[in-house]
Amino acid sequence: MSALARPRGALLIGLRALALGLAALAGIGAFVLFIQFGQADGLQTLDVVRALLILISTLWLAWGAVQALIGLTSRAEPPPRVDPHARIQGRTVVLVPVYNEDPVSTFSRVAAMDASLAATGDDAEVHFAILSDTRKDDIAQREVQVFAHLVEERDALGRFFYRRRTNNVGKKAGNIEDFITRSGAAYDFALILDADSLMEGETILQMIRRIEAEPRLGLLQTLPKVVRGSSRFARAMQFSASFFSPVFARGLAMLQGRTGPFWGHNAIVRTRAFAESCGLPALTGQPPFGGHVMSHDYVEAALLARNGWLVRLDDDLEGSFEEGPENIVDHAKRDRRWCQGNLQHARIIGAPGLRGWSRFVFAQGIMAYIAPLFWLGFLVASVAAPLFVPPPDYFPEPYWPFPYFPPSEASKAIGLAIGIFGLLLVPKLLIAARAAMNGTARGFGGGNLAFASTLGELLFSSLTAPVLLAFATRSVFQVLFGADGGWPTNNRGDGRLSVADGFTAAWWIVAIGATGLAVTWWLAPGLLFWLLPVGLPMVAAPWLISWSSQPSRSQLMLVPSEIDTPRILRLHDAIFTRWENAFPTPEGDRAGFADAPHRSPAHA
Repeated sequence: MSALARPRGALLIGLRALALGLAALAGIGAFVLFIQFGQADGLQTLDVVRALLILISTLWLAWGAVQALIGLTSRAEPPPRVDPHARIQGRTVVLVPVYNEDPVSTFSRVAAMDASLAATGDDAEVHFAILSDTRKDDIAQREVQVFAHLVEERDALGRFFYRRRTNNVGKKAGNIEDFITRSGAAYDFALILDADSLMEGETILQMIRRIEAEPRLGLLQTLPKVVRGSSRFARAMQFSASFFSPVFARGLAMLQGRTGPFWGHNAIVRTRAFAESCGLPALTGQPPFGGHVMSHDYVEAALLARNGWLVRLDDDLEGSFEEGPENIVDHAKRDRRWCQGNLQHARIIGAPGLRGWSRFVFAQGIMAYIAPLFWLGFLVASVAAPLFVPPPDYFPEPYWPFPYFPPSEASKAIGLAIGIFGLLLVPKLLIAARAAMNGTARGFGGGNLAFASTLGELLFSSLTAPVLLAFATRSVFQVLFGADGGWPTNNRGDGRLSVADGFTAAWWIVAIGATGLAVTWWLAPGLLFWLLPVGLPMVAAPWLISWSSQPSRSQLMLVPSEIDTPRILRLHDAIFTRWENAFPTPEGDRAGFADAPHRSPAHA
């Protein structure tokens, strides 16, 4: 494994050109193969359309594979070493935005992080600010009660602050902006979290030292690990985030250079840089394309880079955690908001002064959601193609007594299918092989279990991908037709769903899948076998949604946090259990909370 410095200047341009070139080469190769396949029965206009659709779709898949390849073969040099015992000069505030969350769960996370900081013995000045956008008065009253207990237990008068906005304009971005505007000048740095974020005290201090040591650094992003997943779906996402994501993130860091990503949480910002650069005016017009910027994090990173600040992802930082949705339906609800936010960037991509790569990142984010439309167009065009193909002419030469049978180009179609699946499968298999060779797999139960988990994740993602793509495609159409998805609360509790729940959420996916297979059998029976991996999971969507939401009892998808529970999670568990007994949740109020803690099998 070579260790490369974070590329700059001509080297960075060359790396980006190589990555784009490899992706384009894969897309062009798919285009050529399909054109050759289409020529077997006479090239039609629809064949060219399908070839263009497969070019765009393959190029997108190849771009992800190239990021993994870069992450596997290179690694950004760690930032300059800082003295872990150097005295921190600046003052830092940890911002915890909440929105109809269970305060016992959220505020106990704050207590755990403060206790973890205290255990380091460092005298750095770190405050916590809980920024409430809660709309329900009963939850807000409970927030005040639990906050008083938090301050008393942690002896935190003057270090912990709570405020509830009367008007939650701008949602989370507006909540952060309101604090920066009113109180940001009191702090040198702000660590931005989500309600379900947890960070080790040592990690927080390390982030402060890194941003303090680099005056040009405006934002430092960590790679948070997903923890506490208990359902089959959540543990698959958790395994993917811990096992695959670091490699893709390294490739991303190498390509983005000085204009790195911001994912909205588990990141530290320089308050002066943020205040000077990241004001977000409301876009003209009505949602979904107008109004307040929803995917604000990408925009804030681009604005920092525009003003000359470094935005950096340090994937070597450990001790940064978050939680994820427990089922496909909750994931789709969250993804609906992200879809609207990313498509809204079409209004921002042309803003003056942005760096070219920032514009490319916006284009990537948009493409991430419209890519399924190209696949859908390709499938629909392929099923409809037989209607436009003239009958074969086996006697093209007049008076020639022997029929002419055009050569079969089935090998081209098979090669194309293998290539496309290879772009999806090979990067993950290479990551598993490298983990077995360098010892990383030990944290995932050993090489054999890690490889079995990789195969299990590939099978699981193959089954659920058509369902997730159906939800994503619906989200795109909703946005394009002017439907505002708003900002729904996140469900963080027990996510188990029945088959009836799954059918309520996905009956339309069943209808589309069954209709698609029936039309394919009628119009293009030769394609039926190829479409079964897409159509059958759609028909079975309610059962997949229910099955994947049930608790996992398998050792597959084991992650390091389940083998050796991080200290901050153990600390939070102990505090939460104590507080839960002191502040029992009224049974009638449980459904009103967005945040109810859930534990992985390791914590059960």
